Amino acid sequence: METAVHEATTAQAATPPAARGRLKLGAILLARGKIDEAELDRALRLQAASSRPEKLGSLLSTLGIVSARDVAMAIAEQGGVTYVEASAFPEIPILEERISARFLRDARALPLEEDEDSLTIAVADPFDDFVRHSFELISNRQIHRVVAIGADIDAAIERLYGSGRTAVAQLAQGDLEARIDTDALGDDVQQLKDLASEAPVIRLVSLLITNALEARASDIHVEPFENRLIVRYRIDGVLHEIESPPKRLAAAVISRIKIMANLDIAERRLPQDGRIRLRIQGKDIDLRVSTVPTMHGESVVMRILDKGGVALNFEKLGFAPDILAKFKAALAQPNGILLVTGPTGSGKTTTLYTALDGLNQPDVKILTVEDPVEYQMAGINQIQVKPQIDLTFANALRSIVRQDPDIIMIGEIRDLETAEIAVQAALTGHLVLSTLHTNDAPATVSRLLDMGVDDYLLTSTLVGVLAQRLVRTLCTSCREPHTLDEATAKDIGLHRVTPEPRPVVYKAVGCGQCSHTGFTGRVCIAEMMPLTEPIRRLVMGKANASELRKAALTEGMLPMYDDGLRKVAAGVTTVEEVLRATREG
Repeated sequence: METAVHEATTAQAATPPAARGRLKLGAILLARGKIDEAELDRALRLQAASSRPEKLGSLLSTLGIVSARDVAMAIAEQGGVTYVEASAFPEIPILEERISARFLRDARALPLEEDEDSLTIAVADPFDDFVRHSFELISNRQIHRVVAIGADIDAAIERLYGSGRTAVAQLAQGDLEARIDTDALGDDVQQLKDLASEAPVIRLVSLLITNALEARASDIHVEPFENRLIVRYRIDGVLHEIESPPKRLAAAVISRIKIMANLDIAERRLPQDGRIRLRIQGKDIDLRVSTVPTMHGESVVMRILDKGGVALNFEKLGFAPDILAKFKAALAQPNGILLVTGPTGSGKTTTLYTALDGLNQPDVKILTVEDPVEYQMAGINQIQVKPQIDLTFANALRSIVRQDPDIIMIGEIRDLETAEIAVQAALTGHLVLSTLHTNDAPATVSRLLDMGVDDYLLTSTLVGVLAQRLVRTLCTSCREPHTLDEATAKDIGLHRVTPEPRPVVYKAVGCGQCSHTGFTGRVCIAEMMPLTEPIRRLVMGKANASELRKAALTEGMLPMYDDGLRKVAAGVTTVEEVLRATREG
């Protein structure tokens, strides 16, 4: 651990923080702009009405008004002490032979650094003098306190002094397991509903969601198996298993999620879809919930839709200038079909929303048909597909053409009927944007022809195809440079994108800033194929996908793999990431 923590705390006055005059926590958060008067009043009313009042900071964090980090920083200011991040915590336990994990949990304190005369501890509450006196007796040293997030302290205590269980497991163990065994409930729906409405279950589900947001997860998977309940977060496109509640709590946790999504908890035999709207850490969050019956219960997936976290900017999404210029040229066409293709989770919808955001002007009418509507956009008429009442893509498209739109966005072309209506809309003067599941840009043309779209209609309406994938971006705090030898660089293909015979690339390492994954966030790699005259002639001549690809490359299309290599040469990602994204089926 860096000695900066100790140096920052030696300036701390010897007077106990509790003895100093101090601003109220609410006033500090107001001054920092983290809350407004209405939110503070709401929290204070709830605090006053509770039979067992919760501390204001904890209550504000639980309500999702401010983040735990903002509360901890305000408490540090209130106590006149330093705030530290979890990255400052030690890698090995300190005073392990003198203190127990139970004492540290009860005190919510973690030893950080020691020398002959002093001991620095991270605490959640700097005003608890009992903790300071206890550490003075244990260590026989002067105690310096710093403030850290309580959940970070809990996790570090378990990692360094305990059995390694997370806060989720602690909560389940402490509040639920002793009282609840949902395996014994059977089909008692009312008892299950009552159980799912209990405070411990509510806190457990809230903790799973909050932790997912802090981990930058895009999806939460809750999966019951024969002997265990597995919870996994998808972070930057990769699933990571976390410490999960015990199997006996599966029915309670899943029922709580279904209640939040307004789903029928009595129906466990059929798939269900719903939506949860929450305000967490000062942000409005939508969760798209999907349940399916499995052998050992219902599997639940929650897709986190954070509009504030989506950058509707092509440059921030990672589009190279030459590819973006071709894509924008296709968007500028008065009519025609422009397709974005790739597998599930490749960022197609975000690309289309970014395009619509740029096209959204007062003199342009835009209509979308989506399943589901992922983000609501001001000034755009968005229609949610509802197959149960026969509001399908095709039926919705027939109606919206009569709404006199300039631009139509179709969530996905899934069948010939939808494709034919899209073609007709393009022929009658509309610009149609949509997505398709294909591996690359040239294969999209073959896919539409295989669906049954006539070649002469396709060449008359299709203006371009953008194929894309997402690759994880390297953490700039820990990435390490590595010089490739000339043979390896040539074998990879880097000679096509950089003049350096022995280029420097970077590899992932892992640190506290990136949760030891080596990556933070994702960017797009893409290939753009405008439908030029040579390509149109090949389509009319029944050319296959490989012939179309060869022609597209001749016409100047940069392959997606080469776009990825440019990002490798720029130190944005790794060769392994590009290979994973472009060569996985």
